[in-house]
Amino acid sequence: MGKDFNTPKAIANRIKAKGLQKLRWYCQLCAKQCRDENGFKCHQMSDGHRRQMDVFGMNPNKVVGEYSEQFEEEFLTHFKRAHPFSRVLAKNVYNEYIADRHHVHMNSTCWLTLTDFVKHLGREGKCKVDETEKGWYMTLIMKDPMQEIDEEKKLKRSVAEKEEEERHQTEINIQVDRARKMARIEGAVGAGLGEALVKTDDTPIVLSLAPSGLQQEQGPGTAAPSGSNRPGLPPRPTSRPTAASAAFGEDDDEGVADPSGPGGPRGGKLGAMMRQELEAKAKRVASEAALHTGAGIQRSAAWLAPGIVVKVMSKDLQEHGYYKKKGVVERVLDRYVGEVCMLDSGDVLRVDQAQLETVIPQPGGAVLLLNGPHKGCRGTLEEIDTAKFKALVRVSDGPSKGSEVW
Repeated sequence: MGKDFNTPKAIANRIKAKGLQKLRWYCQLCAKQCRDENGFKCHQMSDGHRRQMDVFGMNPNKVVGEYSEQFEEEFLTHFKRAHPFSRVLAKNVYNEYIADRHHVHMNSTCWLTLTDFVKHLGREGKCKVDETEKGWYMTLIMKDPMQEIDEEKKLKRSVAEKEEEERHQTEINIQVDRARKMARIEGAVGAGLGEALVKTDDTPIVLSLAPSGLQQEQGPGTAAPSGSNRPGLPPRPTSRPTAASAAFGEDDDEGVADPSGPGGPRGGKLGAMMRQELEAKAKRVASEAALHTGAGIQRSAAWLAPGIVVKVMSKDLQEHGYYKKKGVVERVLDRYVGEVCMLDSGDVLRVDQAQLETVIPQPGGAVLLLNGPHKGCRGTLEEIDTAKFKALVRVSDGPSKGSEVW
């Protein structure tokens, strides 16, 4: 026998289902309203509810924060629509809000009572609240739409300034690390090229520049190096072929290298090659340092040029609305001062180049080289390397036409 939907019990159940039930038997995570305590208990034991609770347990603060924001937004929307200019009881507005069956319940937010929520609105400046014997009264604070737009712009501007400061700080840290690395490399190269002589006592220093084979011709009062002949010992030959000399192509008639020379006690072509290798390494390190620091490149202090797009970075002009606004340089005065026509308002400002910043276009845009050996040449922006803060430009005029420069 089929179920009869026209019995008094079925009709009563449908009527109950349409109306509001007790809030304590409502599950916000599952958006399910239970009729009584037994039904709510059975729902808590269901698999679907347990899965939702597992998800909630991963990040409970985030879930509660989202429900709180949604509850506050919907409550203020209803208050603004129903009582825009009236002073009403908070509980009356709340009863009107919960008339919707699918509203966000307060027991799922961070506020335990309606009083806490009303105090929160008063602290945030969204409502004017006062407590009386009858309860808490609320009055909505209506803001000018233009004022809200200005506040949003200020918030975006502050976020952009913070991001820019962080970017500049990161760039400075990279440059500092690079300079320290270059200093360590240069110190290591300097230590490899030679060490300074340190005099440990008052004994006079005597140097002998003659080879060991000519020591017999010198007088007895002349100091000889550590490798000279001693009395009673056979004289040391001036030269002898060795495996090293044969390997490097030395002739038999070449004398032994000067011990005080750059090649060390066992000089010759091997020492010369070592010295050349060290000099080449030092030149390579110096060239890399010049590439990183810009040394060796003729750069001019004045870079302003008519027709380029710049950004105003003077905070003194912030109150006038020109801070971080773009403009076109129409004329350059005294090499360092430019007349800038603002793109949004059309106003013409006279700003020093220290308070301006160049604007980099998107890849494929036209650019003007303002410094370096290609100053004054025009080109096309090919690529931007944000990690190293440099760009690849294809020069379109001048002596280097068609070449690509960083």
